[in-house]
Amino acid sequence: MSESKPTDDVTAKAVALRYEPEAADAPKVVAKGKGAIAERILEIAFAAGVKVREDADLVEILQAVDLDSEIPVEAFRAVAEILAYVYRANGTMPPSGAEQ
Repeated sequence: MSESKPTDDVTAKAVALRYEPEAADAPKVVAKGKGAIAERILEIAFAAGVKVREDADLVEILQAVDLDSEIPVEAFRAVAEILAYVYRANGTMPPSGAEQ
């Protein structure tokens, strides 16, 4: 998940990703929104214990992706870094079949 925190002139934005290597070649955008919707996405993520990372540039790229669509190639590196962070933070390994 990626987020951009609000400031006086910027609306909060959030994008949620799901990665199932056995079902898809790349992570998919499963939720996205601005304002109150972004805040709700973040509330759900925090309540579920999902790690959240702030990256304003990445959220802008992912906001343009249709729901249930794979992320674009230009986002692979940034998303891979986020996934690696999440795996390390959780003390887990990537799912079987995923590249390390």
